[in-house]
Amino acid sequence: MFFEKEKLIHFRAMILADDEATRKEALKKILPLQKKDFFGIFKAMGGKPVTIRLLDPPLHEFVPHSKEEVAELATHLGVKAKDLQPKIDKLHESNPMLGHRGCRLAVTYPEIYDIQVEAIALAAVDCVKKGIPVKPEIMIPIVCDEQELRLLRPSAEAIVTRVLAKANVKLDISIGTMIEVPRAALLADKIAAYADFFSFGTNDLTQMTFAFSRDDAASFLPAYLEKELLETDPFKSVDEEGVGILMNWATTKGRSVKGDLKVGICGEQGGDPATIDFCYRTGLNYVSCSPFRVPIARLAGAQAVIKNSKK
Repeated sequence: MFFEKEKLIHFRAMILADDEATRKEALKKILPLQKKDFFGIFKAMGGKPVTIRLLDPPLHEFVPHSKEEVAELATHLGVKAKDLQPKIDKLHESNPMLGHRGCRLAVTYPEIYDIQVEAIALAAVDCVKKGIPVKPEIMIPIVCDEQELRLLRPSAEAIVTRVLAKANVKLDISIGTMIEVPRAALLADKIAAYADFFSFGTNDLTQMTFAFSRDDAASFLPAYLEKELLETDPFKSVDEEGVGILMNWATTKGRSVKGDLKVGICGEQGGDPATIDFCYRTGLNYVSCSPFRVPIARLAGAQAVIKNSKK
């Protein structure tokens, strides 16, 4: 959503701001654009639950790279391009997927998540006032410790409460998290105390459990499969013996704290029939997948129920 040209210039201005006040000023310009996006999603979903993951990618993915882009941003900010480049270089990370991303952004720049939560709440209020049913769910990504949620959840709740009270609207907006770090899976009972739901981000959970980079694994994974070192590509079907154990543990531990904890999976594996069967056996509430895989996923879900009920 932030890569759209209308938003990107303001988002880049926010990233490269020198202080909190300048960051907030740039985010104010993004707020109505985000609100419009969320309203459109809620309206299209017609009352079905909508889980919105707050900003997850590393900031370096958004910075300008070409000379033309740097010059455009410099003009927008009223500075010289040569003065802007050192700030851009400073955002470079050696291993960005393990770097400054997800909830870590909210720890250092809380205003980023604050503006997103406000946009979600405002869009939900507009839906209620227009008679459109809406069920928002806010998902805080890549936590590794319950202390992150202990810090970030109250901020989100305060914004939601303020927006709803001002509009005199009553609405439940749940706040949950992505379990995509092995440590988060192991500490699921502690994390569940601050989360209304879990969603397994199996792409990252697989990367971190195997220490395989999803972007680079194509150089060696085919050899692993050919030599039968692995039965299947773990990025296509959940590895039950490793990643699966973490998922099972996290589901059990999370529900030991909250018996009705909603747990699902979001990741490319969510459309794989074998993964769907595993998720059913593990007691997950849902799977999500790419739109083109939905028919296969629905069929696999039905087959999992029949297969396991016979057992």
